Amino acid sequence: MQEGQVRIPSGCAISGIINKSGKRIGGEAIIKSIAVMHDRSNGLGGGFAAYGIYPDYKNYYALHIFYESNAAKKECEEFLERHFDIINLSKIPTRKIKEITDEPLIWRYFVTPLPTKLASCQLDEREYTAKCVFRVNTRIDKAYVFSSGKNMGVFKAVGFPEDVGRFYKLEEYEGWCFTAHGRYPTNTPGWWGGAHPFALLDYSVVHNGEISSYDANRRGIEMHGYKCTLLTDTEVITYIIDYLHRKKGLTLDEIAAVIAAPFWQTIERMPRDKKEVHEYLRIMFSSQLITGPFSILVGFEGGVMALNDRLKLRSMVIGEKDDTVYIASEEAAIRIIEPNLDTVWAPKGGQPVIVHLNGDNV
Repeated sequence: MQEGQVRIPSGCAISGIINKSGKRIGGEAIIKSIAVMHDRSNGLGGGFAAYGIYPDYKNYYALHIFYESNAAKKECEEFLERHFDIINLSKIPTRKIKEITDEPLIWRYFVTPLPTKLASCQLDEREYTAKCVFRVNTRIDKAYVFSSGKNMGVFKAVGFPEDVGRFYKLEEYEGWCFTAHGRYPTNTPGWWGGAHPFALLDYSVVHNGEISSYDANRRGIEMHGYKCTLLTDTEVITYIIDYLHRKKGLTLDEIAAVIAAPFWQTIERMPRDKKEVHEYLRIMFSSQLITGPFSILVGFEGGVMALNDRLKLRSMVIGEKDDTVYIASEEAAIRIIEPNLDTVWAPKGGQPVIVHLNGDNV
């Protein structure tokens, strides 16, 4: 069957686990969860984001990079050496499995920006690092930085997600939060860089759905210096989150009110103070409104946010047990790893579910 010949309206699967106390969880749990939803994927993309996995290098940016040639690796490493102090570098550990083929060179670098570069550019280190990521992805052919946060990492490939997890030996990692994605692409190519999660700095996004407003969203965000290079509509959500949260200082609740904004008639019925806030957000950030069916999980340095489109055209279930919160496209994906939940429920359309680490006020 050719990609795109059959449309699966509920295709793609997302799952997430977060322990609010910061207790680290083994990566095998998230693999087990996403594997339950195998039939939502078609083998053209799977991946994971993991937070808290690099405690020994928590103060350094962890750059995960795909290379399609040794020449690209050489050019990229020369660029990194000119802009960062490289603390450690190595291949990302993988295991050979028959289900994952055509893998690129996959390397990891723990880096910190050179102080002289920061001083000359007059940028803070996060903006500097983000600009360097875009520089690699737009100017160095056959090199793709697909993860660039501190104490977190993205692991993705072309394949079913449970196979991707085994390929990257995810069971050997421990973190306080994991998100996962099984892909069923309908409009965009299945390739390593186009698999989810998409990430920039500590922000990561997994997405089930389709962005009908992609062209407007892409044009809007590229006006602010971002470059969409990975051939998948979800990429733009990551940049919108980064722009609204890191650059504009909006809260996560406000960001949800931008990208899954209430309809105008709903805003009209709100109390005056709330109405004014929502009117401002819709007018000021109109190009960041995302239309179309979606459910997303957004990972960030201090927690995770789950969000449906305002009409709730994609499924999402939340389960809680003690200090652990589970989020998935299907309840079965939660019950397989925690059958005895304290609560289980489904958020309304456009209603963000924001889970912070205890004591974290991000």
